[in-house]
This record gives sequence, C-alpha cells and structure tokens, in this order.
Amino acid sequence: MDRVLRHVSILVIDDEPGMRNFLIRTFEPRCKRIVAAASAEEASQLLDTQHFDLVLLDNVMPGQSGLDWLTEQRRVGLFAEAILMTAYADLDTAIHALRVGAADFVLKPFRSNQIINAVNRCMDQRYLRRENFLLKYELRADTLAARGRLIGNSPRIETVRRTLERAAPLPTPVLFTGESGTGKEIAARTLHAMSDRADKPFVPINCATTTPERLAEELFGKVGEEERDGLLIQASGGTFFLDEIADMPLAMQGTLLRVIEDNRLRPHGSEREIPLNLRFLFASNTDLSRAVNEGRFRKDLYNRINVLTVEMPPLRDRVGDIGELAELFIGNIARQLGVASLNVSEDVLRNLARYEWPGNVRELRNLIERSLILGEFPPEFAGGPDVAGMEPAESLQAVERRHILAILEACGGNRAEAARRLGVSRKTIDRKCAQWNV
Repeated sequence: MDRVLRHVSILVIDDEPGMRNFLIRTFEPRCKRIVAAASAEEASQLLDTQHFDLVLLDNVMPGQSGLDWLTEQRRVGLFAEAILMTAYADLDTAIHALRVGAADFVLKPFRSNQIINAVNRCMDQRYLRRENFLLKYELRADTLAARGRLIGNSPRIETVRRTLERAAPLPTPVLFTGESGTGKEIAARTLHAMSDRADKPFVPINCATTTPERLAEELFGKVGEEERDGLLIQASGGTFFLDEIADMPLAMQGTLLRVIEDNRLRPHGSEREIPLNLRFLFASNTDLSRAVNEGRFRKDLYNRINVLTVEMPPLRDRVGDIGELAELFIGNIARQLGVASLNVSEDVLRNLARYEWPGNVRELRNLIERSLILGEFPPEFAGGPDVAGMEPAESLQAVERRHILAILEACGGNRAEAARRLGVSRKTIDRKCAQWNV
C-alpha cells in the first residue's frame, strides 16, 4: 500500500501544532513530500505556488472553517483530493463534506494506521477513477490503433522501427507524418510501449473530429460548478498524442504551446496552474510547413513540435507487408465477428499487391472486414491476373479504378459513404471521379 504513498505530495492544514507534528512524523517517511499550514490563509498561499495531490484538512479552525475553505478553493482551482479531519461527525457535516468535494473524513482523535489507511484508500480511488475514465474514453474512440501494433518487415517499416527505438527513451516530441491510414497512431503507440512510460496512460485525441469548444474542454478541463479534469491532466505521467494537429484552431495552438513549453496547465476558470508530466506526440497528414506559410498554423508551435519527424510510408511502398497485414486482420476480425476465416490465395495476394491503396492500411482492414462479412473477397481481388477481363499488364491505376467504382456502385453512388468504406477522404473520391469523368 505504501508504494502508492511514495508518489504523493500532502498538504496538512491544522491550527494545532501537535496534530501537524504528528501527521508530519507519520507521513514524512512514506510520501514524496509533506508540508504543513497552521491556517486556511497560509494554506491558500502555499497552493498558489505549489501543487499537492492530497489535502488533510481540519474542519474547526479560527477565521474560516475547513469546509468553507474547501468550497472556496474548489471554485478557484484546487486539484488535490481532500480528507476532512473532525471531532464532530454528525450527518450534516458528512453530507456537506461530500458535496464540496471531500473524498473522505476521519474522526479525531485517530491513530496513525487509521489516517494512513484513509489516505491510501483515497489515492487508490483516485487512480481507479482515472483508469476508468481513460478506459471509457478509449472504448468511445474505438480506434483501429487501440488494437493494433506496428506490423511488417519491409525496409521502410524497419527504418521507422529503428527510429522509434532510438527515440523511445528520450522526452523529445515526435511528429508523425504521412498519408491518411498509414498507421501514424499505431506507430505512436509503439513508441509509447517502448518507452519508460509504457505502464502509464497513452491518451490520443483527434483534433479534426472534435468541435473547437469541445476540444478545449476535453484537453484543458475546467473548474467551477461543472468541474471536469481535462485529458491532459488525466494523462499526466504518460504520453499524449494529438492527431491531425493542423486542424487545431489557431487560438488554441497558443495555449498548447505554453503547455508544451512549461509542462503546466491552467484549466478554464482556474486561478492556478497544475504541473504536468507528459511526453507529447503529434501527427498530421497535411504539410505543416505549408500550413504555416498559409497562416493556418503557428510557426512557433511548428518549430517546437518539429524536432524529430517520422514519415509513415504508404502501403503501396511496402507491398511486401500486405500478406502479413491481411492475415493479421483476418484472424483478429474473424474472432471479433464470430465468422469463418478466409484464405489468402496467391491470386488474392497478387491482386492485393497490385492495387494502389489510396486509403492505405485502413482501407486494407476495411476490405478484409467487408470480405469476412460477405464470406469472400470482391471479384476484383479474388480471381487470377485476368479477372474481369483485366489484362496481366494492366496497371495499378486500373485496379484502383475498378475497385473504387465497384464500391461506389455498391453505395448507390453515395461518395461520402464510399469514402468511409474505403478509409479515404471525400476529396480523394471526388478527385478520382473527376479524373475518370465519372
């Protein structure tokens, strides 16, 4: 149990010198840091300059009661857990304590093992809440990357893997670039798993799929009546991955830059900052330097995150990995869906390799899932080299055209739905159709 306490900083607030000394003697050998204040006013001054994980708070003090002080501090920004210490444990006090954010209360006088157990219980609950929050967030996101790993042994992927191995033990931010669907988040998760933060949270957020208002609240959190911890606070100690960083609003980019530079965060409505311990990873499928020139992305933020860039190769440049990827997806998805597996014959593999894959690995996974549901690969991939009248020398572009048009037909001409099934953007479908006069 004490291993939890080793990482905890505690603020004791009590006007009795004997109680302050007792708590310091009890926790000093067990926790990371303990500081004592003789009054609510002194405690407020300490909180303005220091961060604590836990407050041990006496309720009856001269000037201001502990519960009144806690109510006030929650409003201006108190990010610590609180345990109330009181000699008067009536029901009204207990209810009031819970309403203003006290995690527990202990009756005076108490023995050292009682307060130690209360603190351990409180911190265990805090960590459990964080784990549950992040698990629900991960399940809500339900991304392919959450279940994937970096697959393949092609030269391009081996280069990526070597770069990740060198970067893993360092705190340096990493920017992943490449086309949509190339596995940027999977590579980021692989880097996290290689690092000394592997047992801490990996928290991703997609800046392109969240409204600016929600993105700010999700990232930075807020205090007040609708208080909530942001993802940055929840992820502290681990790795934070910002996907599609080019789509973050300009105003928010400045706030993010300050967070990265200082590793500190001021939630919305707070008068205080909270320290963070994060490694930042970023991804973009657009040219960030061009976005800077166009005024859509801050130059200072670009310079800060563009320390080490890892370019993820498109699937057409690593066709040797297609067989391994296909077999992995077939095995995983067949188990998840409870359907029969499919055999990847030489003809199927040859046709998969000849296709250009504009949606990259994501499109391959979507094709595998669709094929498992239907019980067979589409005709353009299932037959031999001469399938559907296709000459052996027909180009990759022709295979691509045939596949995209087949999906468009299956969607009744709905380009947005075809783009979703293919794992590409709507713009890609529009561009291809214009090119083919469709």
